[in-house]
Amino acid sequence: MIRVLLVDDQTLLRAGLRMLLENADDMDVVGEAGDGVAAITLAAETRPDVILMDVRMPEVDGIEATRRISGPRILILTTFDLDEYVYAALRAGASGFLLKDTLAADLLSAIRAVARGDAIVAPSVTRRLIERHIGSSGDPLPRTEAELRVLTDREREVLELIARGRSNAEIAGRLFLTEGTVKGHVSRILTKLGLRDRVQAVIFSYECGLVRAGS
Repeated sequence: MIRVLLVDDQTLLRAGLRMLLENADDMDVVGEAGDGVAAITLAAETRPDVILMDVRMPEVDGIEATRRISGPRILILTTFDLDEYVYAALRAGASGFLLKDTLAADLLSAIRAVARGDAIVAPSVTRRLIERHIGSSGDPLPRTEAELRVLTDREREVLELIARGRSNAEIAGRLFLTEGTVKGHVSRILTKLGLRDRVQAVIFSYECGLVRAGS
């Protein structure tokens, strides 16, 4: 069973989501929160696998709550289709981003995918967001290249190709490796850098200067 925590300041929306999820054979709603403060507390108490997180809430918003919660996968669910929200959510550690008018079947599929460890925002979309928000600002990069020193030369190569939106199969072909070997490299990269998924890896690569906007 996928344990899900619902976080939204609209009671009726939470009720609708609970009804939808409880009708799914593989999901269990373990709690509800109406603001970010309650979400942080409940996440620690209920230990969900996935959190459906709203963005705009009283006290602590969904972006800050996402930043403070570690462990569960977080899927941002909001009415605001704005790049700044998407980028902020991904940078805070979210594994995906969906609008509240998403079809029920698509929402359930997204929860299952996030629970498996997948990301719901494609690396190509992440690249566009990064280039818009940090690529041309002229501000110092949020990270330093020194943070890459924990990686081997091969892992750096793999990380750069991930940042360029390449799949495991494409990376394997480019570096003359098996897909299994590439998967192993990806897993070690995420572990060493403390990243949740490939989308986080793309963000990290741009923020430390491994890949430059427009390159």
